[in-house]
Amino acid sequence: MAMALKALAVAVCYYVAGRFGLLGQVGVEGVVVTPIWPPTGVAVASLLVFGVWVWPGIALGSFLVIASLTTPTITAAVTVTGNTVAPLCACLLLRWAGFRRDVSRLRDGTSLVFLGGLGAMLISATAGIAPQLWTGDLAPDDFWPVWLAWWVGDAMGVLLVTPLLLVLFRGVRALRRGAAGRIPAGRWVEAVCLGIAALLLVPFAVFSTPSMLFLIFPLLIWAALRFELAGSMLCALFASVLSTYAAHEEQGSFLDLSNIEGMVKLQAFNGAAALTALLLSALVTEQRTTRRSVRQACNELAELLEHLAAGENPPDPPPDRR
Repeated sequence: MAMALKALAVAVCYYVAGRFGLLGQVGVEGVVVTPIWPPTGVAVASLLVFGVWVWPGIALGSFLVIASLTTPTITAAVTVTGNTVAPLCACLLLRWAGFRRDVSRLRDGTSLVFLGGLGAMLISATAGIAPQLWTGDLAPDDFWPVWLAWWVGDAMGVLLVTPLLLVLFRGVRALRRGAAGRIPAGRWVEAVCLGIAALLLVPFAVFSTPSMLFLIFPLLIWAALRFELAGSMLCALFASVLSTYAAHEEQGSFLDLSNIEGMVKLQAFNGAAALTALLLSALVTEQRTTRRSVRQACNELAELLEHLAAGENPPDPPPDRR
């Protein structure tokens, strides 16, 4: 019963994320695609947190999104299957690679990028485009541009949404256990300054003519160095959403571009922003974890030497919490 409720909650979240994703839809060769498809991030995060048995919720959510757009046909079943199998493969590949949900190592970030995002989403892109080619709704010459846009959109959903949801789940669990530490006042001040800088700098960079998108990357670096995954991915998602809106409205950095040119520029920026935020924050977290481990080992060694110098029995080693 509990698993059924979780699957239902996943279906609702998938559907809501899908409706939000469709707000930024653009046309490529007559086919509607989304530069960022948040449901893939919702699906992968749900499987990593709740387990693979919530996959019916992903299938139901995908079906509801398609049904909200058009009357489902037999080709919709292929798309729903691809949208379900791809996150499942992503989850299984990440487990095989020893992925940690806190993304505390660089290998976790690279696994999420290449296995969970770019690798597994080949399935959903192919399953989404192949039926349209089979029914004649898509010309063979247009297959690869549309397929590439679909694939990158699904991958961006994983790279931008999944890390944020994993941070959110970890924060909720820490609050339930009462393990959430107090945040110093100085950190709150810096977080507010970062938020104000993002609210001012990102719209200016996105909507200015000529393009100033490169100004966003120092902001992402600041967020990753100081606030790790939570700060950097929030900034990256905000910048990507605003850039998608600008591309959809053909404003600012995307003024006077064709659909293909706008999509290529948008996807290149979204991918660069997501990779910078995710991999740099994972590297920073790994280094800080290593320093804490070394500091703890040094303190334990100093305590052991003090007991030995005093002729006392050394204390029992702390339990292994790995």
